[in-house]
Amino acid sequence: MSQVFKFAGRMLDLSTPQVMGVLNVTPDSFSDGGKFSSIDSALAQAEQMIADGATIIDVGGESTRPGAKPVAPQEELDRVCPVAEAVLRNFDTVLSIDTSTPEVMKETISIGAGLINDVRAFTRPGAVEVVAGQEVALCVMHMQGKPDTMQQKPVYDSVVDEVAIFLKERIETLHMAGVEKERLILDPGFGFGKTLPHNLALLANIKYFVSLGFPVLVGVSRKSMFGELLGRDVDQRLAGSLSAATLAANQGAGIIRVHDVKETVDAMKVVAAVKSAGGHK
Repeated sequence: MSQVFKFAGRMLDLSTPQVMGVLNVTPDSFSDGGKFSSIDSALAQAEQMIADGATIIDVGGESTRPGAKPVAPQEELDRVCPVAEAVLRNFDTVLSIDTSTPEVMKETISIGAGLINDVRAFTRPGAVEVVAGQEVALCVMHMQGKPDTMQQKPVYDSVVDEVAIFLKERIETLHMAGVEKERLILDPGFGFGKTLPHNLALLANIKYFVSLGFPVLVGVSRKSMFGELLGRDVDQRLAGSLSAATLAANQGAGIIRVHDVKETVDAMKVVAAVKSAGGHK
C-alpha cells in the first residue's frame, strides 16, 4: 500500500524503505569527520550517494557524537548553507538538514530543505516557532540527556515505553503550535542516551513505533552498539549496520539513515521483494 509522504515540494513513497545518505560537513563527526567539509568534496559525496540510490541527503554541521560540544549558530550556518544550496542546485533530491539550531532551520527552509532532522526534537528555544506554519517535514528524535553527557550511564525503567511517551508528548506540543501531524516523522534515537540493551530493545520494537501512525526513521549506521556487540572498529561495522537496517525495514521503518548507501539500498530491495512476494496462503 502506498504511503506517499510530502517533503516540502517533493514526494516519496515510504511503503518501500527510503535510504537517507549521511553528509557530515563537520570536522569531528564520529565516522567521517572532516572528509566532506569542502563544497567540492561534499558535492562529490552527494552525487555518489544519489547514484547509489539515496533519495534523501542529510546534511549536518554540528556533530552529535557522544562527548560532542555545541557549535555556535553562525559557524553551523557557514558550514551547512553553502553545501545545502549546492546540493539543491545540482541534484533533484530531498534535502534533509540535521540541526537543532533555529537560525539554521529558518535559513535552510528558505533555501529549499524538505526535512528538518532534529536530534533534540525541536526543544531549543525558538525551534517550534520557526517550523510551525511551514511545509517542511520534521523528524522528531528521542535523546536522553545531551550529546556531551548522554552516554554516561543512561537509565530507563522501560526504554520502549519511555521513548514512546516522549515522542507522543513532542507530537502534541508541535501540533498545538500549528504543526500538522502529517508532517512528522519519528526516530527512537539509537545511541542517544542508550546502552546496548536499550538499543536492542528499541530495534526489536520498531513495529510498535510504526503502530503510532507516523513514518519511522532508523539511524544505526556504524554506531558504537556494533563495536560493543561485535568488537568491530567504526570502519568494520557494515555487516552489523545492514543487519539492523534490514530488521528495522522488515518491521515497517520508512527511512534508513546510513553512511553505506549502495549496500543498504540492495538490502532494502531484498526486504521489499520478500514483502511483495507475500506469505504462504
